[in-house]
Amino acid sequence: MAKKFSYRGKTLEETQSMSLEEFSKLLPSRQRRSLEHGMSRQQKKLMEEIRRLKGKDVLIRTHSRDMIIIPEMVGSKIGIYNGKEFTTVTMEESMLGHYLGEFAPTRQRVKHSAPGLGATRGSKFVPLK
Repeated sequence: MAKKFSYRGKTLEETQSMSLEEFSKLLPSRQRRSLEHGMSRQQKKLMEEIRRLKGKDVLIRTHSRDMIIIPEMVGSKIGIYNGKEFTTVTMEESMLGHYLGEFAPTRQRVKHSAPGLGATRGSKFVPLK
C-alpha cells in the first residue's frame, strides 16, 4: 500500500479546496509573509496562465523564480529560467511551499581539466595526442 501524500496533515484535495489565505497559514513564516504581501504583476500573470491552461500538457515559461508553489499549480509543467535556459519542471505534491527557483539551479558544477589555450607560457607546449 502506497503512502498517501499530506502537507502538514492535509491531503492534496483538502489543500486544493482551501483559499490562498487558508493555505498560507500552513506555510512556514518566510513563505507566509511573502504571500501576505501579495503577488507581483509577473506572478499574477503566471497564475492566470496556469489557470487558463489547467489540464493541458503545455509548458508555461516564466522568469518568476520567487513564486511560491501553491496547490493550484500541482500537475502543471513550468519552464523556470535559470539565467541561461528554461528548465522544465513538473509540479508535484512534495514541492508545495517551496520556491520555483529551488528547482532550477543557476550555477553548474565546475569541471576542471587541462589549462586553456594561452593560459601560461608552459601550457603552449601541451602535446597533441
